[in-house]
This record gives sequence, C-alpha cells and structure tokens, in this order.
Amino acid sequence: MRLYAIGDVHGHPDLLHDALDRIEADRTQTGDHAAPVVQIGDLVDRGPDSRGVIEALMDLTARDPRVTVLRGNHDNMFALFLDSPPRVDPRLRADLTWLHPRLGGRDTLASYGVDPDLPEDRLHAQALRAVPKAHRDFLNALPLSARHGDCLLVHAGIRPGVALEAQDPSDLYWIRHDFLDDPRDHGPLVVHGHTPVDRVEHHGNRLAIDTGAAYGGPLSAVVIEARQVWLLTPDGRQEIRPHAPA
Repeated sequence: MRLYAIGDVHGHPDLLHDALDRIEADRTQTGDHAAPVVQIGDLVDRGPDSRGVIEALMDLTARDPRVTVLRGNHDNMFALFLDSPPRVDPRLRADLTWLHPRLGGRDTLASYGVDPDLPEDRLHAQALRAVPKAHRDFLNALPLSARHGDCLLVHAGIRPGVALEAQDPSDLYWIRHDFLDDPRDHGPLVVHGHTPVDRVEHHGNRLAIDTGAAYGGPLSAVVIEARQVWLLTPDGRQEIRPHAPA
C-alpha cells in the first residue's frame, strides 16, 4: 500500500503545485499511478492566495478520484463566517475571531477582492457577494478523515482511546496536546497537520506533516508505504525514521 500526503497549504498555491509535482515525480519513479493522495486540510488563511488554493483543489478533486482534501480548522472557520448570520467556531478562544490578524481570515477575503480593512458587518456582506457558492459548497463538503491501509488521516489528530466513529468531530480538526502528548498505539498510524513542526516528525504512532507553510516554512509532501515514510524532495526521497518517544 502506497499513500501520498500533503501538509497544511494556507493560501500558497505555488507551494501546492510544487508538492504535486514532487508526487508525480515519485509516481514516475515507482510506476504507481493509482496510489491515493490526501491533502490534510487548512487550505486557507495567512497566505497570499487562498482563493487560488481552493480553485486548484476543486479542479484537481473534480478530475482526479485519487485525491482527497480534508477539512482543517481554518477551512471550518471560513465556512462558518460565510453563514448568515456569520458563526464563530465554538472551539476558538473567546478573545479571537476568524478576522483576528493572528488567524488570517482577512487575508483570505482579500484574495477574493474584498477590502480587508472594512468593518466586520460590511466585510461579511461583501464576502457573501464575492465568494462563489461553489467554493462554499466545496468547503462544507470536505470530509474530516480518510483511511488508507494502515493510515488514518485527519487534520489535527484524534481523541486517544476513542473509536473513530465516536470521536467529537471538532477534535479531528482542533485537538492538540491530548493527542500530541499521548504515546500509546492508536491502531493505525495517524497522519496529521495542524500543529507546525520544523520538519516532518514520525513518532511511531503518529506522523506530523505541517511544516509551517503559513509562516514561511516549506509545504511538505510525503510518501508512506506501510509505516515507512519518506519526505519527497526535488532530489527524490528522503527517509523519515521513527524516533523514540521522550
């Protein structure tokens, strides 16, 4: 079983296309043109062209059944903002909204031609006019998880010890330390993003692939065979070995 996965894109279509090119190069090397590709969510916010990322992945998933795109917490916050009236994700800190500079919602709206300096009520009205319904439908339809072979892919992680069908859906795109700090075997290898790391980390029970594209870092693409993992680079595969838990 071979599987490709791409980390959090955060509004960088150029990095996304580069990652897809590295996957195609690996397909050519292996001769495997059937292996699935999963993008781990967080298409939007912080980067310069969230609209371009959504359009690229809408087009790709429409013509390529091998590709799945998951819902990240930033995608969910964007979709909730586009409701009438706008809604706030209940897992978001009480002192923040999606429009706070830390989260990047105004950057996303700017990519749709909306003036990001407008007051919030006018910003919402313009967003409803500017964001195509097809984009909203795409965001609202994004799945929360994907299972391929011995891998479970989610945006943020899982609640340890809870069966997948019993998980709180919001944990799958929001959870952090209750998952990250738990060394137990989760059954499948959990492949996730959400919490940036300097480089792809293989913890044996989980694989962290968000390498901070939102903050000027690279967008990582990996290939997984059973529980062996390689980072895809312009020069080919680079093995990511599991490290012992702290």
